[in-house]
Amino acid sequence: MTSKTAGSTPPEKLRPRPQSGPKVNKVTAEDITASLKAGFADFLARPVMSGFFGLFYAVFGILFIWCLVWLGAIWMVIPAAVGFPLVAPFAAAGLYEMSRRMQKNEDFGWSEILTVMANQRKREMGWMAFVTLFIFWVWSYQVRLWLALILQDASFSDFDGFLTTVFFTPEGWTFLAVGTCAGAFLSAVLFTVTVVAMPLLLDREIDFVTAMLTSIRVVAENPVVMLTWAAIISVTMLLSMVPAFLGLIFTLPILGHTTWHLYQRAVAPTEA
Repeated sequence: MTSKTAGSTPPEKLRPRPQSGPKVNKVTAEDITASLKAGFADFLARPVMSGFFGLFYAVFGILFIWCLVWLGAIWMVIPAAVGFPLVAPFAAAGLYEMSRRMQKNEDFGWSEILTVMANQRKREMGWMAFVTLFIFWVWSYQVRLWLALILQDASFSDFDGFLTTVFFTPEGWTFLAVGTCAGAFLSAVLFTVTVVAMPLLLDREIDFVTAMLTSIRVVAENPVVMLTWAAIISVTMLLSMVPAFLGLIFTLPILGHTTWHLYQRAVAPTEA
């Protein structure tokens, strides 16, 4: 006798539902332009608070480079300066929150923004910080590796000697070429997994793996547009560091606010 339950279909509510990440949209160059305009408007709306995050990032960069010189790690100064923008997405968390609140016409002050940032350590943002810092560590380690392999016979005791070796010797040119290619690869990886992951984690209750996968899907769906955005970020950040990192006081906030608005266009809102 056949059991009534054998081979039967379980009730709908008991079936495991497939887990899918947020829906991603197609974006265009016009979306980047519109996001830049919105980001600049956010900066002008709260210039002091926005500039604070840029100032904090710039001061941290100056102190970081000074510590390397003080510790005698002269060989790390240029790689650190070039790799320093890798941690910018995490540093811009407060800017994302500002843009989110301005978009909803919510009033806020220092306490609200700083409280939200502090609370991120209890959420998935901490894991994204770990991913970011891990890639920065890999960048630093591979620079040391190429330095040992390529410039093993070079000698430099001060920063000027290091610059002379790197920019005016064949070995230095090789070191720059190899380091640039390796750095570009790591930057591309980090950009791909974080470009919308950071604002997504701030905006929604979602795990960091899903956030990274969503970010990868955004880049895969819009490779040309997102590559353009990556180039804009890279060039702007590097040029901003030329005047002793001080340009970051203005450019980091604008890029941070812009990233929020681009995220809003690239990732579909949650369904009610």
